[in-house]
Amino acid sequence: MDINEKVATKKIILAAPRGFCAGVDRAVRIVEVALEKYGAPVYVRHEIVHNKTVVDDLANKGAVFVQELDEVPTGAPVVFSAHGVAKAVVAEAKEHNMIAVDATCPLVTKVHIEAQRHAAQKRHILLIGHAGHPEVEGTMGQVAADEITLIETVEDAQKVMPPDDAALAFATQTTLSVDDTAAIISVLQFRFPDITGPRGEDICYATTNRQNAVKDMAKGLDLMLVIGAENSSNSQRLVEVALRSGAKQARLVADKHAVDWDMVKKATHIGISAGASAPEILVSDLLEAIKSRYDIDVVEHGHVKENMTFKLPSILQN
Repeated sequence: MDINEKVATKKIILAAPRGFCAGVDRAVRIVEVALEKYGAPVYVRHEIVHNKTVVDDLANKGAVFVQELDEVPTGAPVVFSAHGVAKAVVAEAKEHNMIAVDATCPLVTKVHIEAQRHAAQKRHILLIGHAGHPEVEGTMGQVAADEITLIETVEDAQKVMPPDDAALAFATQTTLSVDDTAAIISVLQFRFPDITGPRGEDICYATTNRQNAVKDMAKGLDLMLVIGAENSSNSQRLVEVALRSGAKQARLVADKHAVDWDMVKKATHIGISAGASAPEILVSDLLEAIKSRYDIDVVEHGHVKENMTFKLPSILQN
């Protein structure tokens, strides 16, 4: 389409809140401060958060992203991602005299502490989450393999056979669908009435807030665009919530370049949100891209204001 060929006005509804959460903001800042303190390179185990734009920006500043610690020189600074790591990873870094900087989101750390407490009290843990997700691997790595079982679906909850006569507890990944998780917990509590739950909600405030905002605005949308990475659990869940809550179509897009413009052309009411690891610049870029093709009327939907902040780890406060 010619850039000057503007047609019918598109109604754009921006979800609020959207984008960066406190844990992601802290993790990104940790890498930046580590680079200031130690100089480049600073190694980062796995993506610091699930977003290519963020990772590329930090790489340009001197961060080196690796999959495992055997790629990190002895004695070098290494940052653990916001998703958390298993105890074995921490022990390996210590063994090789690495300067370990833990960027684990404090709300994930809370789940780690819960798992350790349950294991210490001889409870078998049923962890609700997605296999292969780094947060799940980190949480399962807080206890022995025979002390924890992964539950991914309602069907898993219906079929799981924990050790005979074991006291039970459940915990959850922090970025799950609130509704799906509630359904799984309901099955577990029905099957195992004495099961122990977390002292507070495991699903983090940012995940809940973003899902609620999308849920509230989805009905009446022709198209919901969620900015986020394919491997971002909380972003994937926003797409599911939008479809379940009434949006005619919903798509996950990494950035403006991933948009299916034929879908946009057919839509009049378009919602936009962003996962907790997606920077606001990607939202601005998408709006500009739509504006270059159509007249747009932009409104923000949602009233929840987030003011959560987390301190940097003590090793960077000196």
